[in-house]
Amino acid sequence: MKLSQFKFNLPSELIALHPMQNRDEARLMVVDRKTEKIEHCIFKDLINYVKDGDVFVINNTKVFPAKLYGEKEKTGAKIEVLLLRELDPESRLWDVLVDPARKIRIGNKLYFGEGDELVAEVIDNTTSRGRTLRFLYDGTYDEFKKTLSSLGHTPIPKELNRDETPEDAEDFQTIYAKVEGAVSAPTAGMHFSKILMKRLEIVGASFAELTLHPGMGNFRDIEVEDLTKHKPDSEEMYIDEECCTLVNEANQRHNNVFAVGTTSLKALETAMTISGKIKPFKGWTNKFIFPPYTFSVANCMITNFHLPKSPMMMEVAAFAGYDLLMKAYKEAIAEKYRFFTYGDAMLII
Repeated sequence: MKLSQFKFNLPSELIALHPMQNRDEARLMVVDRKTEKIEHCIFKDLINYVKDGDVFVINNTKVFPAKLYGEKEKTGAKIEVLLLRELDPESRLWDVLVDPARKIRIGNKLYFGEGDELVAEVIDNTTSRGRTLRFLYDGTYDEFKKTLSSLGHTPIPKELNRDETPEDAEDFQTIYAKVEGAVSAPTAGMHFSKILMKRLEIVGASFAELTLHPGMGNFRDIEVEDLTKHKPDSEEMYIDEECCTLVNEANQRHNNVFAVGTTSLKALETAMTISGKIKPFKGWTNKFIFPPYTFSVANCMITNFHLPKSPMMMEVAAFAGYDLLMKAYKEAIAEKYRFFTYGDAMLII
């Protein structure tokens, strides 16, 4: 498929700037792949589509305050740094994105916080926008991480085109986030409330946890028309034995396996074996899913409404079917569903 096939006109007012006050009261569009029927519900109606023995696969990644605001040495030019990946805890090396990138060179020093609380030196230009920084910090590693956290800000997407608010620190997480490492939230999971999860457990559903730390590659423009030539960023992921057992046994029983979000779905497909079962995994994935693609693990999916030409939209199109997804998105726009990070949800069955 071609990049241009995922272009559609999204009115800017449909990009949600803030979440619903109650997470589970976002709207929910239910899309049936067999009948192509589309229903309109609210998220807590999800329970009507769940039966005893079903499994929800959730991504327990936790977003850390990855955005730093600082100044360049000598000139005092304002810079914004997004921490992407810790390369070496001992030497304080990090891969980062710098904005504006064109003004930053190897050897430059960057200062953060009041009274230059934190100093970093640029030691490598890894990509056109990326850099590797060495933080110059004499304290212990725990003290260094505390300083980073205290100076950091919630990395809400630039596409929201608004300033960070104090509420974002909590809003930009799932309620089950626990493994720190993400610079982007697994947004489909942000609709779950504690009450809804408890109600689903009472029905007999269970939750299988895995970890995939979404990176900024999900928000970079895809620059090739031929999608087979796109090279995605790698993302760190972990799947343990308990998650594998829950998912594999549900499939053996012919229960539903709900992938909560594109990250959970990608992780499941990465860990799949030839037998169709998943096995424990620890490492990195650069899997890029777009139509046509045959899924082998999950048979249901919960996702948000994504931006045009985004890799998340392409993965959902592979799961729902391209034509059906485009029909659903057209209806979502007509019905004024809210799109993107803080937007409404879709259940594909």
